[in-house]
Amino acid sequence: MVQRATQSIVVAAAPFAVYSVVVDFDRYREWVADLKSIEVLERDADGRALEVAFRAAAFGRSAKYELRYDYSLAPATLRWRQTRGDVVDTMNGAYHFRTGPSPHTTEVTYDLEVALAVAVPQFIQARAASRIQRHALVELKNRVEVLA
Repeated sequence: MVQRATQSIVVAAAPFAVYSVVVDFDRYREWVADLKSIEVLERDADGRALEVAFRAAAFGRSAKYELRYDYSLAPATLRWRQTRGDVVDTMNGAYHFRTGPSPHTTEVTYDLEVALAVAVPQFIQARAASRIQRHALVELKNRVEVLA
């Protein structure tokens, strides 16, 4: 069963600065703690990553998955869908970047759909989705604010 979740955070930087960090996949290993490896498999004509392979620590083991990115609403929204995975059957989502509550801030909203490959109770899937989002948003905020 697919678990859907949404979380937001305010980052002390302009929306395009936050978006720029999110799409700089070549630098993820510098700031994403659970990431063991990342490889851009395909780029578009503008050099943007279209297909990215990840290996991350998850559930006490290593999870491999590939995501396909959609830039059609960029830089306001970056969407992705999972194309392959071992531990996770579904990991589709989007980041939304909106001007925050004060000047030079961004409200980042992370929408996520997750379904694990093994049968587990729904509350565990909900916890997994929440953990993924929380860590991603806090790490993103920290990275952007260090660079700002």
